[in-house]
Amino acid sequence: MAKRIEKLIKSRREKLEELRSLGIDPYPQVSSRKHTVQQAINKMGQSVSVAGRVKGIRSHGAINFVDLEDESGRIQLFFSKKEFKKNQKAVLENLDIGDSIESKGQVFKTEAGEVTVRVKTFKLLSKALRPLPSTWYGFKDVEERYRKRYVDFIMNPESKRIIELRSKIVSEVRNLLEKRGFIEIETPTLQPIYGGANARPFTTYYNALKQDFYLKISDELYLKRLIVGGFEKVFEIDHDFRNEGIDATHNPEFTMMECYWAYADYNDMMKLTEEIYSKVALKVLGTTKVVYEGHKINLKTPWKRVTMKEAIKKYLRIDVDKLDDKQLIQELKKRRLEVGKRGDKYNRGLSIASLFEEVEKHLIQPTFIIDFPKETTSLCKLHRKNSDLIERFEPYIAGSEVGNAYTELNDPDLQRHFFEEEVKAKEGGDEETHPLDEDFLVAMEYGMPPTGGLGLGIDRMAMIMTGTSSIRDIIAFPTLKKKKSGIKTHK
Repeated sequence: MAKRIEKLIKSRREKLEELRSLGIDPYPQVSSRKHTVQQAINKMGQSVSVAGRVKGIRSHGAINFVDLEDESGRIQLFFSKKEFKKNQKAVLENLDIGDSIESKGQVFKTEAGEVTVRVKTFKLLSKALRPLPSTWYGFKDVEERYRKRYVDFIMNPESKRIIELRSKIVSEVRNLLEKRGFIEIETPTLQPIYGGANARPFTTYYNALKQDFYLKISDELYLKRLIVGGFEKVFEIDHDFRNEGIDATHNPEFTMMECYWAYADYNDMMKLTEEIYSKVALKVLGTTKVVYEGHKINLKTPWKRVTMKEAIKKYLRIDVDKLDDKQLIQELKKRRLEVGKRGDKYNRGLSIASLFEEVEKHLIQPTFIIDFPKETTSLCKLHRKNSDLIERFEPYIAGSEVGNAYTELNDPDLQRHFFEEEVKAKEGGDEETHPLDEDFLVAMEYGMPPTGGLGLGIDRMAMIMTGTSSIRDIIAFPTLKKKKSGIKTHK
């Protein structure tokens, strides 16, 4: 197969040299296109100027038919060789699938009823030196599609459509927040101390400063600094980086929307979450009903609200408040779940959260799981009615967690205590702990108002709204393991 491809490339390069020998520029600076394909289709009997990629060539003696495709659609071009001079005939004779051309002529319908442009003049815009996959073996290998995503978009309209929908989803999330009075402010990607989540960071070395920096794992601590600084509604849609595994729903570089709202709490953030999902779906898809992982999901508000303990009781038939630590550990081991630990010590709250993992698959319709054990994060405010819990929620759709939100902790002394506990846990062997950020603590000492915070995974949202099973399908260029390309370059 490789030899066949090299043979096709060699043939195309010979055509390229022939065109150049005739004084034809195969890569001109500009096109004079005036109409998209879709516009041309609607201009029956009129002259048009279209441009795009050649997707099919059919020769019938002195007549050629070419399928031309641009972003708006596909149209047939009709060429009568006898009407063209030497150089244009040469371009036509050396034309390949994958080339880009510009054509001017009148729109008509063939006897078969196909809308066609009778070409009067045309020029080559770009000579493709590599054949498109369908011309030699098709483009079915999934791994190859992700490695050559640019070719995937050419060959698979659905792949391109999904990325276009993702772009619209991001745009509508941003529009909704801005209409609600939030302003977007960029936070540093390179940070001297990572924070805002329990995750392993990517480490890099800053030569000018002669110290390690980290790619951000979250926008949280910098956005909270803005709340301290007097901004009352802030958000950012940006990439975060976590040095962890890759699977169908996780990519180490991913997109998050984080927002913080002064004088609000996690109840307000629940309302905002369901509003974002329902209104964005309605705007982009025209409906709040989607099909994801074989489930019919309705994103319409309001969503169910269930405490973590209630969910465990409902779906596992276990009342964790009636279990002592020994019984809870036995239950976890029976289900092959990790026993919760802080460092090297058993932790009841984390064990309850571990048991909850068995519940997640049951949460099909949009559901807020609320009121987590306090040990699950060091950045959340204690529950106003039960100090063993925190005012935290995670939204679930089709068995997957799609976000995270708190009534934010704003007590600097308690925050310092929780950070110190995290440091001790790290000393005990816990790799995914939150470091102590002294500058953030100083900021909090200037006074942070009561605040609600929310993080939503944009990739997961796009997967749900497009019905896509793999995160790699909704990221234009997903992270892949390095592979020897085997691609030869010609000079």
